[in-house]
Amino acid sequence: MSDPVMAADGHSYERSAIERWLATKSTSPMTGEALENTGLFPNHTLRRMIRETLDR
Repeated sequence: MSDPVMAADGHSYERSAIERWLATKSTSPMTGEALENTGLFPNHTLRRMIRETLDR
């Protein structure tokens, strides 16, 4: 995962994967429930944790 984002369902996804999903659906891939909005927000904490793990 190189560009983690958080969706309205509270789950984190790889940006490119969730953007492909949202191009044809307006539901959460994790729960199947409708998303109130399709905004995506960078998950800086997860990105930092991934980088720290890879740097070990």
